[in-house]
Amino acid sequence: MSAVMEPAAAHPSECANCATSLNGSFCHHCGQRAHLHKSLLHLGEEVLHGILHFDAKGLRTLPMLVAQPGELTRRYVDGHRTRYVSPLALFLFMVVAMFFVVSLAYSGKTDGARDSASAFKAQFDADIAKDKAKIAKAQTALAIAKASGVNVKEAQEEVDDGLAMLSALESSSKDIAFPLDGKKSKGFIVGKTGFKSIDDVMAHVNDNPELTKYKLKNTGAKYSFLLVPISLPFLWLLFWRRRDITMYDHAVFSLYSLSFMALMIALLSILDRITLGALALWMLVCVPPVHMFLQLRGTYTLGIWSALWRTGALMIISGTMLLLYFVLILTLSIK
Repeated sequence: MSAVMEPAAAHPSECANCATSLNGSFCHHCGQRAHLHKSLLHLGEEVLHGILHFDAKGLRTLPMLVAQPGELTRRYVDGHRTRYVSPLALFLFMVVAMFFVVSLAYSGKTDGARDSASAFKAQFDADIAKDKAKIAKAQTALAIAKASGVNVKEAQEEVDDGLAMLSALESSSKDIAFPLDGKKSKGFIVGKTGFKSIDDVMAHVNDNPELTKYKLKNTGAKYSFLLVPISLPFLWLLFWRRRDITMYDHAVFSLYSLSFMALMIALLSILDRITLGALALWMLVCVPPVHMFLQLRGTYTLGIWSALWRTGALMIISGTMLLLYFVLILTLSIK
């Protein structure tokens, strides 16, 4: 019991953190509590409080991030900070959550594909064995027909048909690749560019596709924050005549927008995993421009037409950003 509870202590006169004289329950200089608990019970309470405190902010922030992104961004820029998760904290949390969900959603697909390939190959081998048995039976019937001189042509045609079918099956078995039957899988880049440095990179990717995917995932998560500085010059170009808008506004916009995209990718991965790939594809095409339109209009107080043409431009910018980002992480991953 003594390990959990602590004896009552006198109210301290100085802050334990900065040694400032105390005049109340909190230090007016650094904000730390005057009375410090030192018990296992309170340690658990602090953890619970931290989770619930984040959840309270998250429950306000996430619905607005999805349905009212412009208002959320505008409120945060205008100084409404205490009620919402900060854009940087939300972005970092969403990126980690996205990579975790995507990895979890697709972790079992390789095993499932391997089982399917093995089953398909087994069925293929069984069909070949069945055709060989039919040919053997037809050849026996042909021998009997030749000995008796009856229906020789019909028996010969049956043997020829069986041999043709077997030849087609065996030829197909050579053309079909079974990369998941325990052999090393082939790469996914075909052809050469003629530039040695690029061709060396492509050869490395082809020789180590699984390792490349692993490195891309880790590097993508590690350097995801680079998407923000990459996007800022493009956003500035969209509003270069607006003197009331600063780079800080663009940074908050970018962080909240990227947070939503990470949340959406995580959701789409789950939908694809539960065989709702068509719905996921539809959302991937339709949701981002609608969200960008709402966020642009609310954040920068734009009219419908101004928000529409900037949404189109921002879609092009987003594609450019992703291309630059992919080239960057690919370069960093294969070094």
